[in-house]
Amino acid sequence: MEWVDPSPWLPSQVPVSFLSSNGKAREFDATVTADGPMARRYTEPAPDLLLDAYRKMVVGRRFDEQATALARQGRLAVHPSSLGQEACQVGAALALRATDWLFPTYRDCVALVSRGIDAVEALTLLRGDRHCGYDPVRHRTAPQCTPLATHAAHATGLAHGERLKGTDTVALALVGDGATSEGDFHEAVNLAGVLRAPVVFLVQNNRYAISVPLSGQSAAPSLAYKGVGYGVRSEQVDGNDAAAVLAVLTAAVADARSGGGPWLVEAHTYRVGPHTSADDPSRYRPAAEAEVWRGRDPIDRLETWLREEDMVTDADIAATAAEAEAYASDLRTRLSEDPALDPLTLLDHVFSTTTAQLAEQRAALRTEWEGR
Repeated sequence: MEWVDPSPWLPSQVPVSFLSSNGKAREFDATVTADGPMARRYTEPAPDLLLDAYRKMVVGRRFDEQATALARQGRLAVHPSSLGQEACQVGAALALRATDWLFPTYRDCVALVSRGIDAVEALTLLRGDRHCGYDPVRHRTAPQCTPLATHAAHATGLAHGERLKGTDTVALALVGDGATSEGDFHEAVNLAGVLRAPVVFLVQNNRYAISVPLSGQSAAPSLAYKGVGYGVRSEQVDGNDAAAVLAVLTAAVADARSGGGPWLVEAHTYRVGPHTSADDPSRYRPAAEAEVWRGRDPIDRLETWLREEDMVTDADIAATAAEAEAYASDLRTRLSEDPALDPLTLLDHVFSTTTAQLAEQRAALRTEWEGR
């Protein structure tokens, strides 16, 4: 077997970044050259796209805050906050076409609403309603996946299937750092590499798999290196830099669409809040660490840069905040209304074809319900 140069698959030696940590100064020109074997070049997103990203991040954060409050009020069973990860989730949504597919996890509600899914539908799963709340086919968005990494293989399979059908559809799977320790993740990435499937895996490395720090999960210099062994182009990006996330994901999606094969992108970010509304992060991580990452807030960084570039005014910022508050208020009102439930739907979608036993159970349930 001939030796193959791995350079095309290696990630940049440092995470790709367009903005400084506080957003006050730009570190690069309009085109960034990432330090690394490939010296890949990423072009700064268009101003309109950055403005849209800012708006979606602000609205998404307010949505997330409201969802957390609703969980504390008992309106939701639980809520896994994405506070601090808005750049990753909005970037993923904006990098895709409407015809592409998104494969989210339980923490990716901001990605859902950024893709145009109704806020109540995005949270329906978390209050025990039937199905996943939204129509996956209409929105080209798979149901949120709770088990780690099990959806990654679905993304690979769908992407390969679309290519066999002759479409230019791309699939993007969102995963966390903890998911990269699961066998399903490795099987999906390996198969994607073998098939050259048009799929992008975005690893939101928020430093903790519940309470297990990254150091307890992997000794790799970057989680992006996990793609190299499978012949998958890999990259790492500052996950709190919305411009960089958009630039890298846009390039990855475009390359996958044009036949370049799969990508694995690691976004370095941080889970500022708890694992879920039932978690206490102070038990396993230092407060000082979280405070450092709060200083790298993705919304603040982008807002600072937009102001310095004279792309937004105080009035624009206030208008966006008002839009976000109205969005949260509408969510609060509509989610406080109890859904109309039909007990007979409990037996829907159990099997593709109704069995005799299921029909008997449905009849018994109908008799009991109508005779109450």
